[in-house]
Parts: sequence; C-alpha cells; structure tokens
Amino acid sequence: MSGSSLSAYQSYNRPASLPSNRSKVRVKVSTSHQMVYVMEGSKALLVMPVSVGTASTPTPKGHFRIFRKVQKHRANSHGYAYQGNKVRRCYLRSKPSGWSFKGTPMPYWCEFKAHYGFHTGWMKHSPCTHGCIRMHENLSPKFFNLVKNGTPVYIAHSLPEDASLGKNVPRPPDAGALPNYPTSMMLSDGYFNRHSKPTYN
Repeated sequence: MSGSSLSAYQSYNRPASLPSNRSKVRVKVSTSHQMVYVMEGSKALLVMPVSVGTASTPTPKGHFRIFRKVQKHRANSHGYAYQGNKVRRCYLRSKPSGWSFKGTPMPYWCEFKAHYGFHTGWMKHSPCTHGCIRMHENLSPKFFNLVKNGTPVYIAHSLPEDASLGKNVPRPPDAGALPNYPTSMMLSDGYFNRHSKPTYN
C-alpha cells in the first residue's frame, strides 16, 4: 500500500462546531449508513462516518447515555503481550506465561453500554467491529469534547438525517488495505496522540 494512501487516511477530517449548551447535545447513530450525527437541537455539530459492528457482532440499537469517558482507555481482554524485544498481539487469556501485557489502545473512549463505546480505531467501508463504534483518529477528539457523561445516544438501523445531513459525506480511505501502526506506538502513549489538533467552526 502506497504511502499516499496512508497520508490520505491520516489527513481526513470533518468540520465541527462547539455547542451553546452541552446539556442539549444528542448523538444519533445510523448503523446502515455507518454515520454519526452529533446534534444540538436541529443544528448539526458534527457529522461523521464511522465503523460499526458486523452482522454477527452487531452494535446494539436503542436509547442509551454516555456514562464513562476515558481519553487513554485500553481494552482489558485483548492487546499486546511483550517480553524484552518480543511482542505479539493476543488475547489476555492466551498471554504466554511470564510475559507482560498491555491492552489495545482505544483513545477517546465514550462508553454508552457496558463494554460498548465510541473510540478511535481503523475505519473500513464495511461493518467491521465487535459492536463498538470506531471513529477516525482526527474526529474522535472532537466527538469526545462535544459529549459528556449523560449525553443521550440513539442508535437505529437508519435515520431521517441519512437523506439530508449524511448524504454525500465522503469517507476516509478503507483502512483494510493500510499498514498497522508500529507496535511501539501501541505500547506507548503514541497512538493516543495520533491525531491532528481539533479545531471548531
């Protein structure tokens, strides 16, 4: 995969606006269109494509509220086992005896149901997650700043906004063909800082 494709992925961004009243912010998610609409009343603060769960591991639908935000969150079941210069991706349960373990980084975690959250991750054009909602690295800090604990989240198969706000919104290149970031970035705080500085209209 050419470096230009990775550069195109890394340079992807979407405009965002800060709310007048954070208590009036609502999040709407369309799983069929893989789109998120962060709304304050009828005003769209952020419209962004995301990646959602597969048919066998779907993103839950219904009404929720964000109840936990952690900027430097790591998974507690899968990640990286390491010993000296040796590193391997694995589940915690299969970590070699005597090796250390660090969970997969999930920057800008916003949990809306136990074990389900919005977080930074590689985005693909087809549903690809285990149920979480993956955000582009440049958009997750914006989303994190727009919502708070208690922000309502509504997730449905489709939404009226798909035909208006979500129409013709470009997606970043499919990350399925891109190289992963080095494990040194994942084991350090590097991936938590792998984004452009968020700006707002």
